[in-house]
Amino acid sequence: MKAALVYTSTTPELIELVEKEVTKNIGTDAEIISLQDPSILAEVREAGYVTKTAAARLIGMYMEAVAQGADAILNICSSVGEVADSVQTAAAYIGVPIVRIDEEMCREAARLGKRVGVLATLATTLEPTKNTISRVARAMGKHVELVDGLIDGAFGLNQEEFRKLLLEAAGKIKDDVDVIVLAQGSMAYVEKDLHEAYGIPVLSSPRFGAIELKKHCRRKECWHDYRYKKITGSEGFFYLLQ
Repeated sequence: MKAALVYTSTTPELIELVEKEVTKNIGTDAEIISLQDPSILAEVREAGYVTKTAAARLIGMYMEAVAQGADAILNICSSVGEVADSVQTAAAYIGVPIVRIDEEMCREAARLGKRVGVLATLATTLEPTKNTISRVARAMGKHVELVDGLIDGAFGLNQEEFRKLLLEAAGKIKDDVDVIVLAQGSMAYVEKDLHEAYGIPVLSSPRFGAIELKKHCRRKECWHDYRYKKITGSEGFFYLLQ
């Protein structure tokens, strides 16, 4: 089994968090293909939206993963998650699922409460995450109220400084929300601290994305395990799927 991890952010913290969760879920026997292009996120940040050239390069990374034999692809970055949404028909046709790291997290947030706080350091991550929460909530027949937690001044901070900044940002919205979503995977290491500090559910994407990747990998493995039995009769033969 081969799983491709597609990164547009290549911070060591993010890669460590994601690969730890993926390995825990799909096992050490699975082959991991890591594809990275931080220029995509840099272009998105500079433009303030997903440009056509950034989207094209990301789609090219998906196709490279397929060419390398990936059985499933995990799209790591929430800022470009809607690009993954746009190619789901192609993914189904090729037979290689493209899993968003954040979608099941957003679905869980909608399950847990009506008021959802979203913490992010980039507007280009905040808005797509909010869009995804609203979309999955509608599909569940629910209405959610979204509370922005856009954090300024996060770039260039070390982990401890960033932890304090997140705690401060979460403290400002904690009384107005039922659950907090960490829009960027690199925030996951603060998830437990925020929950312990404020006593409300806090969700981060790496563990949810890894679990979804595992589900898709298992489906592929189950399909690979099917066998056909040839049944011969008086009028010819047919194959029975076992």
